[in-house]
Amino acid sequence: MIKKYPYTEILGWSVSRFDKFKTCKRQYYYEYYAQKHDPDNDRILLKQLKDLTSGPLETGHLLHEIIRILLERLKKSTAPIDRARMDAKVRELVGKSFREKSFFEVYYNQPSAPSEEEIYTKVNTMLSDFLNSARYEWLLVHAVQSAHDWIIEPDGFGETRLSDLKAYCKVDFLVPIGDKVYILDWKSGKEELGKQLRQMMGYTAFACDHLGKSAEEVVNILYFLKDGQEKITTFTTPDIREFVGQIHSETRELYALTADKNRNLPMPKEAFTRTDDTFRCNYCNYRQVCEADKG
Repeated sequence: MIKKYPYTEILGWSVSRFDKFKTCKRQYYYEYYAQKHDPDNDRILLKQLKDLTSGPLETGHLLHEIIRILLERLKKSTAPIDRARMDAKVRELVGKSFREKSFFEVYYNQPSAPSEEEIYTKVNTMLSDFLNSARYEWLLVHAVQSAHDWIIEPDGFGETRLSDLKAYCKVDFLVPIGDKVYILDWKSGKEELGKQLRQMMGYTAFACDHLGKSAEEVVNILYFLKDGQEKITTFTTPDIREFVGQIHSETRELYALTADKNRNLPMPKEAFTRTDDTFRCNYCNYRQVCEADKG
């Protein structure tokens, strides 16, 4: 059902990649190139910094993982959820995160460092609200009828093609019903409509590429787990055509900082300028090496 593309070294556009590029090109360098190409910093340290999580990020990650488990279960059975077992699973996964991961807030001695109990409570509350929602009822009554065709967080990075360009637009959950495709994206944070609309356009393009759908047959549902609100959007074919044109332009910007775009080799680190936004710097995983590089 999902196409498999042969591996190529050329970089692929994604919403998150281009956002980092526009936010701070030096952060973008550290994120995507430094471990292989930075002559000034230890690769082990760079990997450690890249892998830092945070309270909000880990809350979102855990919710996605638990919802994925629930959806895989729904494919087999619509019997009521055993809330005690679910609670135990949430505690298990939260505990594993705190044992195995490093948190940004702890690494950089932030006063807002989250506790295991705090994240457990947030995850469990949002999950319980979701299980009591109209959207979950929709899954049980309508979506489950096509459960054998569900696509739940597909393997890989969601590689697709936007015209002739490589792009990554990985969906959380895709449900075919009749001649429509419903794409659900779980959001544990606040609404960021500009970025999230671009993500939905990418998901629509993914469905058009992999499933042969028209844009008008794809229904995108952003589900905000904090309050159960939804943003439901369907785009037109001209919308997606315009979006693809934007991605061509943005990809050219990304290519401009490569020495060899086909092998995705970067220009020297000095070509990747730093932002002057102090607030963003304070919340960047790479503060330690960036401040050292300045010296």
